[in-house]
Amino acid sequence: MGAVHKREWNHVMHRRRRLGGLFAISMVCLVGCGHGVGGPPVTIPKSPSHSTATSATSHPTKSSTTVPPAPSTTTTTVPPPPAALVPLVTPALAGEGQWTAAGRSVGGAPVLYITTLRAAGSGTPAGIAWMDAHRLRGNLYSGSISPGQGPWTYTAPIQPDAALTLVCAFNGGFKLADSHGGYYAESRYFAPLVDGAASLVITQDGTVTVGQWNRDISMSAIVVAVRQNLTLLVDHGAPAPGLSPYDASAWGSTIGNVSQTYRSGVGVTASGAIVYVSGPSLNVTQLAGLLVAAGAVRGMELDINPNWDTFTFYTPPTPTGAAAPANGTDLLASMSGGPSRFFAASWARDFITMSTR
Repeated sequence: MGAVHKREWNHVMHRRRRLGGLFAISMVCLVGCGHGVGGPPVTIPKSPSHSTATSATSHPTKSSTTVPPAPSTTTTTVPPPPAALVPLVTPALAGEGQWTAAGRSVGGAPVLYITTLRAAGSGTPAGIAWMDAHRLRGNLYSGSISPGQGPWTYTAPIQPDAALTLVCAFNGGFKLADSHGGYYAESRYFAPLVDGAASLVITQDGTVTVGQWNRDISMSAIVVAVRQNLTLLVDHGAPAPGLSPYDASAWGSTIGNVSQTYRSGVGVTASGAIVYVSGPSLNVTQLAGLLVAAGAVRGMELDINPNWDTFTFYTPPTPTGAAAPANGTDLLASMSGGPSRFFAASWARDFITMSTR
């Protein structure tokens, strides 16, 4: 090759080497610098489900945001009914001791169950009601006979606004002169509360319980009503010791001085439920036995004799409808007064309502 041609060839090859170097540098910059020129390296997030090998020419992904899972559909759990009661008389009658849901429900779930049970030695069924005190609130209504000394905010007739949540209502206790106990409601003492007396107590949140005054329950800022009547008929899950079916001085005089008459009682179970018992032909020993059979750990006698024992539950046509005599049903058909009694201004005795919370 001539000298001139050799110089030209060397010059061409030198230019090619320079262009190749510049091209390589450019590619390094493109790979190392991402979209920005002269900026810091860009970290490309990797999805855990993808391969860790990512092409250098891939676009950086957006920062991932954790999306909380959609809330699960709320399912209302319907509490199971109370356990069936063991009949005290055999053979058992059809349905005896088997609970039936009754009255207004709450969120589609029953809060009241009813059944019948014959007391030991009796052939006449008594009515028993089981009330879910955790989902119901109680209220004490006063009357012109018991305790007297009105006026009161809560008295018969039940007002329309209260009827919208009413589930059931039942009788109170003896007249105060015969109750050997006190009475407290609407921030007033109608009679002094008696130490050791059987007491139905209602607290600010509407919870109802039964116990011996100043042993199980005592006065505090949360107590809004106390209805006392005699001494405990059931204590520690058993009938009070020394019960006699003929002891009218301790458990009340009856019409005709008979031991078997309409009697009612109320108690609290170990789980806090409230049970009510009433029957047309009961002595006090049989009433105590029925309260125990219904699960009461503490219980008290309420009113006695046919005119005063009463329990009515209400089943409005809609869950939020108003309770009324037309949709009321008595626990026992033989109860006097009918479903209208608590809606009548003439009803002069105290009573307890249980309403939705």
